Amino acid sequence: MAKFKLGDVKRGGAFALVSALLFGASTPAAKAIIGGVHPLMLAGLLYLGSGCGVAIVRLTALKSAGAALKRADMPWLAATVFFGGALGPALLMFGLTSTSGSAASLLLTLEGVFTAVIAWIVFKEPFNRRIGWGMLAIFIGAVLLAMRGPGGHAALVGGFAVAGACLCWAIDNNCTSKIAHVDAPTLASIKGIVAGVANITLALIFGAQLPPVATAGSALTIGLLGHGASLVLFVFALREIGAARTGAYYSTAPFIGAVIGLAFLHEPWSITLIIAGILMAVGVWLHLTEPDARSGQGAS
Repeated sequence: MAKFKLGDVKRGGAFALVSALLFGASTPAAKAIIGGVHPLMLAGLLYLGSGCGVAIVRLTALKSAGAALKRADMPWLAATVFFGGALGPALLMFGLTSTSGSAASLLLTLEGVFTAVIAWIVFKEPFNRRIGWGMLAIFIGAVLLAMRGPGGHAALVGGFAVAGACLCWAIDNNCTSKIAHVDAPTLASIKGIVAGVANITLALIFGAQLPPVATAGSALTIGLLGHGASLVLFVFALREIGAARTGAYYSTAPFIGAVIGLAFLHEPWSITLIIAGILMAVGVWLHLTEPDARSGQGAS
C-alpha cells in the first residue's frame, strides 16, 4: 500500500486546531440544552443544522474546494454518514444525559487515540516517536483533568456511551481521509442532512416531541458551527497531514470543551487544570514542530 504523502503541516495543523475549537465548544453547549430534548432529536437537529447551513453557504458563497463524488467514493461516504453523522452523535447525546459537560468533553480524548491507532494499523500512515510522545502528553493531561475530583467523573453507562461515540468518530475520521479529495462542503452537507433527517425520524418514531423554536434554533446553530464548519476544516486538515496527525491535533477539543464547561458551571480553576493544560500544549507543540512532517518523510 502506498504511503501517505504529507502536505503543509502548519496549515493543516491550523485547520485541525480551529476545527477542534469549534467541536470542543459544541459539547458543553449541547449539554446546556440536552435536559429538555430527546437525545436522538438533539443529535438530529445538530447535524441537520450542520448539513443545511453548509449546503447554503456552499451554494451561495463558495467555489468548489475539491473533486466531485464518484461511485468508488460512495462506500466511504456511507460509512462516514453512519458512524460519524448518525451513530456517533446519538451515543454522545445519550452520554450527556448522565455525565457532566466537562467529563464528557474529557472523555472525547479517546477519539484522537482511536483515530491514530486505526490510521497506523489499518491504513499504514507514517508514525514516529515525536507524534507518540505528543499524543501521550495530550492523553495524560486529559486523564489528570478527569481525576480532578468526584464531580468530574462520568457515570458508567454515560462514559461507555461517550467512548462508543469516540470509536464511531475514529472510524469516521479514517473513512473521511479516503475521500478527503472530494469537495469538503459537499461532504459536510450530505453527511449532515442525511444523518440529521435519519435521527430526527427515529426520534419521532420513538415518541419524541419537537422542541420549542428557540431551543431548536440553538441546536441548529450549534450544529452549524460545531459540526458543519468543524467538519469542513477537518477535511482540509486531512488533505494536508493525514488522519493520524489530524486526530492528534483534534485531541485538544476535549480540553477546550472542558474549560468552557468549567467556566459555564463556575467551577474553580486548580493546579491540576493548569498542569494538564501545559501537558496538552506540549503535545500540540510536538506535533506542530515535527521536523519529519515538514519534509514529508515521516517514519513508518
